Amino acid sequence: MSDLNIIQMILVVLVAFLAGMEGILDEFQFHQPLVACTLIGLVTGNLTAGIMLGGSLQMIALGWANIGAAVAPDAALASVASAIILVLGGQGEAGIPSAIAVAVPLAVAGLALTMVVRTLAVPIVHIMDSAAEEGDYHKIELWHIIAILMQGIRIALPAALLLFIPAETVQSFLQAMPAWLTDGMAIGGGMVVAVGYAMVINMMATKEVWPFFAIGFALAAISQLTLIALGVIAVSLAFIYLNLSKSGGSGSGGSSSNTGDPLGDILNDY
Repeated sequence: MSDLNIIQMILVVLVAFLAGMEGILDEFQFHQPLVACTLIGLVTGNLTAGIMLGGSLQMIALGWANIGAAVAPDAALASVASAIILVLGGQGEAGIPSAIAVAVPLAVAGLALTMVVRTLAVPIVHIMDSAAEEGDYHKIELWHIIAILMQGIRIALPAALLLFIPAETVQSFLQAMPAWLTDGMAIGGGMVVAVGYAMVINMMATKEVWPFFAIGFALAAISQLTLIALGVIAVSLAFIYLNLSKSGGSGSGGSSSNTGDPLGDILNDY
């Protein structure tokens, strides 16, 4: 489907608006690629392609994080814009590589919009400071809401502009992209995925987690196991671990070195 009706366009802009706000609120995760792309795919009738695009971008976004003063690429804009381009392109699942190739530059370009909105938010902080000195809490709440709405508009406005681009123009643009560009972006995206996994593993690397990582690594190599089967095994291991933790923490006959973490206590003995 490449032609959207007015209801679909409104829903897409609404998803973009929520994704923009969640980029700051980080509560309901609408800004995550898997969520944003899936919702846009759902409201436009491209659910399968949206999920696949969101999953691919989510793997890339694992390596994006705000570190100190360094601001990460804009995952919300990348997700929304690439999903819209995928829908307008009308290629379905075949257009996912092209959409990913466009998403990465858009994520970097989204940093400019982020800087604009944050610059506009500086006077709002001073207004809220003055309201706090006056004891006007309603005014503080009002400007707080306005600042959050600005973040939503930051993504909703580019999304609305993209929707007014004729589908034929988008299709011609995607078809004109050379193979070396789409292939190169796909390879680069795969490298970023590896970096993202490495960062996550580095943050989670503890003596208690490594055995589960090894088990998952071994099970993932078994081709007969589907993602559902791997999920069931993972949930089962989590319940087993939680039950062992409870029994280990409630035991009164153990040694004084019992920490309540059965796996950690075992590893500490080595």
